[in-house]
Amino acid sequence: MIFIGGISSKEKKLDFNQTIICSNCGKYGHYEIIMRYEYLNLFFIPILKWNKKYYAVSSCCGSIYSIDEEIGKRIESGENIFLKDQDLHLIKNGTVNFVKRCPNCGFETQENFQYCPKCASPLK
Repeated sequence: MIFIGGISSKEKKLDFNQTIICSNCGKYGHYEIIMRYEYLNLFFIPILKWNKKYYAVSSCCGSIYSIDEEIGKRIESGENIFLKDQDLHLIKNGTVNFVKRCPNCGFETQENFQYCPKCASPLK
């Protein structure tokens, strides 16, 4: 008899949308809620899930916050929840990515160049 199974971890994006002004970068964005869990599968069928954790990721700068399990379960069940700052626990501070675009050729870069590396026009 052949036994095919194993333990893995997986992330699932939950159906949630809340527009915010980010407390980290000050820009407009929204929260995406991610559920991370481990599961046992037998013959490629998930049988048991455990160790569920819920995270909010800001779309503007990528800051990651943990959410209490109770609030995460309510979001997972489809309840209309409004997240407050006290519901979020900062895990990783995101970075603000500024993109410079060349007005001449349209080349985009995140480096701090004064001139475009493609056409040598001044970047603003």
